[in-house]
Amino acid sequence: MAERSSFDISRLPGFATVAVTVFVLLYLPIAMLVVFSFNAGDSVAIWEGFSFRWYPEAWQNEEVKDVTFRSLKIATAAALISTTVATMAALGTTRRRATRGQTFVYVMINQPLMVPEIVTGVALLIFFSTIKVATGYQGLGYLILAHSAFCIPFAYLPIRARLEGMDLTLETAASDLYANRWQTFRHVTLPLVAPGAVAGLMLAFVTSLDDVVITLFVKSAGQDTLPTYMLAQIRRSVSAEVNAISTLLLLLTVVLLTAFFLLTRKRS
Repeated sequence: MAERSSFDISRLPGFATVAVTVFVLLYLPIAMLVVFSFNAGDSVAIWEGFSFRWYPEAWQNEEVKDVTFRSLKIATAAALISTTVATMAALGTTRRRATRGQTFVYVMINQPLMVPEIVTGVALLIFFSTIKVATGYQGLGYLILAHSAFCIPFAYLPIRARLEGMDLTLETAASDLYANRWQTFRHVTLPLVAPGAVAGLMLAFVTSLDDVVITLFVKSAGQDTLPTYMLAQIRRSVSAEVNAISTLLLLLTVVLLTAFFLLTRKRS
């Protein structure tokens, strides 16, 4: 009796055409952005020769430096805060017996992923506006807290996945050897969950660094980040300098996401 062949979606008629079309639509605009960042002329659509002109010009722009350092400051703080909170939330939802309402807790932690970002932005605008009026404080703290809240689920998912894939034997052995909960966490759980925590940290950092919607709703005057600065520049006039900045931001994102996938890939 002949064996039944397994289903292979790549053998379906038109699969290759659809796959190539999808990749072209996704990556051709990005490739054009990178290419035109090396354009010698002022046009963003007409090639006038190869040049690194726009990269030093972008770096010599004091406003670009200012918004870049501000973005890095906010993203670093937001990533650290969100990863810390996400780690505690992951421990609280995985290192316990299943209870009624646990699914609801999981949904609430991941709420920013399911609700349209503009809704989250409006909610944070109303919330922080009330605090601004009451306290008079207008600093970057609001942006850091807003980004932290938005980034928690991005850090939570890889940390939770790491904890769920961990064998409880070592933690149980530590308890049997009279280690208290803090000692077990510090010497056993934390080293084992570290790859997931680092992956969550990087994912949260990239998410905060690239965010536009939350920043637009929460920021005060003079608190532009790199993405909102680029958006404002495009609205006024499209300059090839924006292409160079976008390419560098793309490069940083690719490096961090590559590291994220290397840390979270399955090992034998």
